[in-house]
Amino acid sequence: MTTFAMTDPALRRLFERLDFAPRPKDESLAHLIEYWTNKRNGRVAPTLQDMSVSELGDDASQAFILRIDPRDRAPLLVFGGAAFETLMGPCDPGADILRSPAEARGAVRLRRLVELVRSHAEPVLADFTTRVADGMRLSVEIVVAPLSSSDDRVEGLFGGISVRHVVSGRPATEHARRAAPRKDRPLLFAMTSAAGLGERIARHLGLPLQDHEERNFEDGEHKTRPLVDVRGGDVHIVAGLHGGEGQSVNDRLCRALFFIGALKDAGAARVTMTAPYLCYARKDRRTKPNDPVTTRYLAQVFEAVGTDRIVTMEVHNLAAFQNAFRCSTTHIDGHLAFGQPVAQWVGHTPVAVVSPDIGGAKRAEQFRETLERLLGRPVAKAVADKQRSMGRVSGDLFVGDVSGCIAVIVDDLISTGTTMARVAHQCRDRGARAVWLVAAHGVGGMASLPNLTQPFIDRIVLTNTIPQPRDFVAALGDRLTILDVSGILADALRP
Repeated sequence: MTTFAMTDPALRRLFERLDFAPRPKDESLAHLIEYWTNKRNGRVAPTLQDMSVSELGDDASQAFILRIDPRDRAPLLVFGGAAFETLMGPCDPGADILRSPAEARGAVRLRRLVELVRSHAEPVLADFTTRVADGMRLSVEIVVAPLSSSDDRVEGLFGGISVRHVVSGRPATEHARRAAPRKDRPLLFAMTSAAGLGERIARHLGLPLQDHEERNFEDGEHKTRPLVDVRGGDVHIVAGLHGGEGQSVNDRLCRALFFIGALKDAGAARVTMTAPYLCYARKDRRTKPNDPVTTRYLAQVFEAVGTDRIVTMEVHNLAAFQNAFRCSTTHIDGHLAFGQPVAQWVGHTPVAVVSPDIGGAKRAEQFRETLERLLGRPVAKAVADKQRSMGRVSGDLFVGDVSGCIAVIVDDLISTGTTMARVAHQCRDRGARAVWLVAAHGVGGMASLPNLTQPFIDRIVLTNTIPQPRDFVAALGDRLTILDVSGILADALRP
């Protein structure tokens, strides 16, 4: 059934049309409502847990997910702040986007749609036109659908927003909509694999995320292309090169490489690749005959497609990384993210920084020096011995005194967690009052839980370079802290 806003004076002022049997004109919105319908599968509505951003592909840039706060029924943003920016200004994940928005009228429209979806428990499509600050008229199409809880209450919202420029009273063509962006500032793209982190970086930089297409073909091939004019532009890409959510490391690496090539073919003057976690960087030397040196191969393929600069955080071996790449590189040390929070948590308690192996001693020493500077007092240090061969870890040597201290074990990443658990146990055996694990990248996900949930581990600190599965976060509970590094990455990208 279609309900026109003429039936209600308040709605008439906000919308041109309301439709409770949505058939969006925009193709991406049509895909989103089809996705919701499939997830519904005969129920009142799918749940928040049913919705996976990675499954949306190209349509994720227009999608949003909101969670209804059970206390005051406010819609809190889970994903999709970029979709709202044109109508309501910047929207931070976890925030009540209807409270004190930059554009109040956009918030009023969304609030009325939320009320309609709550009362009907059915999806609603709305059309309206509006003007933005520069006077440009926009034609907007919004679809909002309910997400339910186990007892069929509406506990969240899923939907999408399509915005088209209006020229002479008519929506512009695709070519006109995708007119060239300003060339006096960088053009920022976020691959689907790093959509959330890309949104945060964009807000720190005060830049909009540019439109692009990631399209999958039936045989597993894909294409990625910019949907704006990049000729002569300084282009930045944020991409996740970790595996997960239905895509392997190879899938995401291949997409990023092809996208860089497409940008260069389209005339981009300079392309900066920001990979918060750099894949294939662990194998940086030959330890056995005929071993691959994947760090060098990775550098060669990035340079082959025309990458001008690589920005990454806490690589496995900094010297190997810097020697492998011939293009410009920017490496962000993990202690920039961890130093201040760990210093605050430690307070006046004695603390020791522990390296889990000889190779990580320099990383641990940098972190120890940072802690000493922030705390204004000495920080002890220790190092454990480790040998890895054929997937097995051995070594019992432990140098340093951690007795009576908070032992902070620092590494670049946690994969299975075997090494961290071994060293944590050694610290406890040597009298440590608490053991904290600190690493930039949580690579292992669920596979690392058997080691990370050991009772002798008190705190685990990761960054959001790699999103963690809900079950992983739930299993670790209060022991897990995930730090946001979007601000640090944004600072590295500033001119």
